[in-house]
Amino acid sequence: MKGFFGEFKKFIMRGNVIDLAVGVIIGGAFQAIVNSLVNDVISPLIGMIGGTDFSAYSVILKEAVTDPKTGEIIKEALTLNYGAFVTAIINFLIMAFVIFLLVKTINKVSEIGKKKEEEAPAEPTTKVCPFCKSEIAIDAVKCPHCTSDIE
Repeated sequence: MKGFFGEFKKFIMRGNVIDLAVGVIIGGAFQAIVNSLVNDVISPLIGMIGGTDFSAYSVILKEAVTDPKTGEIIKEALTLNYGAFVTAIINFLIMAFVIFLLVKTINKVSEIGKKKEEEAPAEPTTKVCPFCKSEIAIDAVKCPHCTSDIE
């Protein structure tokens, strides 16, 4: 049994599992920010332009059942709340756009932070004969022009 828990501990302590957990927690907090942005800022602005709020859109599929004597609701109405779905789509698109902008910004900052690696100069393929000063192949042991032996 000790091996099982040891293996589980090793799995949990791996860096990518911890990174994933941190990402999920931060994503949940970020979702609250995006939901507030959509519900409190964007939806009212769209509602002002379009004249309505998306979350109010719904279709009644089945009317509520009431008690004829008391007027109490026995069974709630069955509604299709497609306005909430439209709001969820807007939330998703805004979240995807904001994440895109964050990743793009992070990538740009990381490119700026990196030093541009200078390309190493190509190794020479020729050398100069010390006797006749002609250009010869780098691995030549005898000059083809003056026939001198080259060290």
